[in-house]
Parts: sequence; structure tokens; C-alpha cells
Amino acid sequence: MSVLPVSSSALNFTGIANSHKADSPEKIKDAASQFEGLMIGQILKAAHGDSDEGAFGGEADPAAASAMDFANEYFARAMAAQGGLGLSKMIADGLQKQATSARDAAPQTPQPPDPQAP
Repeated sequence: MSVLPVSSSALNFTGIANSHKADSPEKIKDAASQFEGLMIGQILKAAHGDSDEGAFGGEADPAAASAMDFANEYFARAMAAQGGLGLSKMIADGLQKQATSARDAAPQTPQPPDPQAP
């Protein structure tokens, strides 16, 4: 097995650093909703427990477990999209305030002089 070399451009993180500056309110709301969906999914997963019993009291079935995981994930995303537990709104509001205060606190970069100006 050989290991391929990694180019220096693959290790360039400036795109990541610059991407958060351009976060719009829509992106923040979407990320908050996705996070809430994950949280709801974890709550549902914990509610079902890790029993060796199947969904209807029978023997454990890997296919049924996969179907139940898929259903939990879908239900969690649907719940979060409709407002869920209200976490996404609180998270989005907090991130908006933080983004606004960071934008206001950032020093303004001076504009270079116009070479065409007299």
C-alpha cells in the first residue's frame, strides 16, 4: 500500500475561514434547523433504547432496526423543519447576534486612494 503525497493546496484553510464571514441569515437558520434535527434524532434513538427485542416484541431484525433508524431520522428532520422544540430559533437568534456584534466590532479596512483622483 502506498501513500500519495498531499499537495499544499489541499491544506489551504482560507476558504473555510472566509466562508463563515459570508454566512447569511438563511444559512444560519438552515444550520440551526439541521442541528435541532440531529438533537431530536438522538432523543428518539435514546427513547427506543438498545434492547435486543424487535420493534413488536419479537426477535431482533437488522432490517427492522435499519428501517426504524431511517424513520427516526426522517421524523426528526420533519419535526425540526416545522419548528421542533424551538431550539433552532434560539440557536439562530444567538448566532445572528454574535455575527452582528462581530461584524460591528471588526475594524474597517481603509480604502486605497484612487489613482485617477486629482
